[in-house]
Amino acid sequence: MRSRTDDRDHALDLRDAIHRTGYYPEVVAAGVESAVAGEQVVSFFVHHEPTFEHDEVRRHLSVVVLTPSRLVLAHTDEHTGDDLLPEPYTSTSTEAISLSAVKSVVVTRMVANPTSGPSFPAEAVVTIGWGGVARVDLEPAGCNDPNCDADHGYTGVLASDDFSLRVSAAADGGDAVAGLLAFAESLSARTQTT
Repeated sequence: MRSRTDDRDHALDLRDAIHRTGYYPEVVAAGVESAVAGEQVVSFFVHHEPTFEHDEVRRHLSVVVLTPSRLVLAHTDEHTGDDLLPEPYTSTSTEAISLSAVKSVVVTRMVANPTSGPSFPAEAVVTIGWGGVARVDLEPAGCNDPNCDADHGYTGVLASDDFSLRVSAAADGGDAVAGLLAFAESLSARTQTT
């Protein structure tokens, strides 16, 4: 749940953060280290969250890593056995995105009681877009004439929605919110165009 930012390599800090989650740390660390491929770890954020599937609780771990040249995402999930793998198993997926490909870093901060003066955000959402996944929201188009029954086609929005992560002080702790915001700031700084 923590993020680290400064000039040194945070690879050991990242490994420690993964181990503190207690969620298959060797499996997760191996997948992340393979994707990072020896690059310096500039900043990272580790988020462990349970998911609910029918009457079972499943765990999910997201790890985002910033290197000097790439954004690395890793997701690990646990699964019950199935036809191909009868024993319970984990799946770890990693994706490495060139920083030059990152098109947007959207940060949303939710602050409770804003009229009472400055306070730390109670929740934060970071959405990162690089064009790998796009969402289209369409609706019928119309005109201002209430008697018009012509077909005006459709109107819509195409939104990049490659990765999104939400943390809250109530569920994850204030350090998690601060960590996610620090990671987003570090990523935003590295994706500036000159």
